[in-house]
Amino acid sequence: MSDAPMREPTFLILTALAARPQHGYGIQRDVQEISGGRVTLRAGTLYAALDRLREDGWVDVDREEVVDGRLRRYYRLTEPGATRLAAEVERLRAHTRAAHNRLRARLTGGTA
Repeated sequence: MSDAPMREPTFLILTALAARPQHGYGIQRDVQEISGGRVTLRAGTLYAALDRLREDGWVDVDREEVVDGRLRRYYRLTEPGATRLAAEVERLRAHTRAAHNRLRARLTGGTA
């Protein structure tokens, strides 16, 4: 499992799946909502990322169903994926804390 910083789309996809299994369109909508409309994943980008995340063991297929004659695949976050997402959240939290402390010091004329 890599400790390298996660790319934003990966972080958002894993975050979208943290609450519940979802199908591709649900993940796309959730990513857009989580990012405040800043990130829109195209289908090709999303499914390539999901394939890579499955290879890494961070997501897996939860179930499949046929809706209107089309296969709908639901994905879920695995335990290793949840562990990796939690580690990334903590990494971002530490960076945010450091930035906050330095900005506060700057505003008050002190040093961090």
